[in-house]
Amino acid sequence: MDLLIRRMKQGDISKITKIATESWHETYDGIIPRTIQDNFLALAYNEKMLKKRYQETPFYVAELNKEIVGFANYSNLNNDRSTELSAIYLKPQFKSRGIGSKLLDKGIQDLKPELIFVNVETENEIGKTFYIAKGFQIVDEFDDNFDGHVLKTTRMVLKIQ
Repeated sequence: MDLLIRRMKQGDISKITKIATESWHETYDGIIPRTIQDNFLALAYNEKMLKKRYQETPFYVAELNKEIVGFANYSNLNNDRSTELSAIYLKPQFKSRGIGSKLLDKGIQDLKPELIFVNVETENEIGKTFYIAKGFQIVDEFDDNFDGHVLKTTRMVLKIQ
């Protein structure tokens, strides 16, 4: 397995959009109505927004045998040495191969945070299981109005030693 975790490049934008769409549909069908998913994806993963995120925040891609198969996006490190993991997505066929772990590790290595926060849809059992296996702990659960659809959201934190 020839895996490279690197900073996103502007030329990766269309591939990121495709991965986000595939991952969202595979993860959230049956949890979030497809129209709401598509509305969110059109706003958060359009070329203009991804270009802004690429320029302003730590954004990594996982390249396996020269194919982009996943990505992770963090917020910039805060004064309290915390960061938010705003996205970590893989093409569905590349899950459970350690690639998500490598994307998380790269953010820890580069940003050197003391805390990493992430919000996970409560019914996203695969996502919650991944984060718990990595040492994240649940700190809160709340309802989130997501484009008119109420999401049950679990907030988690990883304390870096």
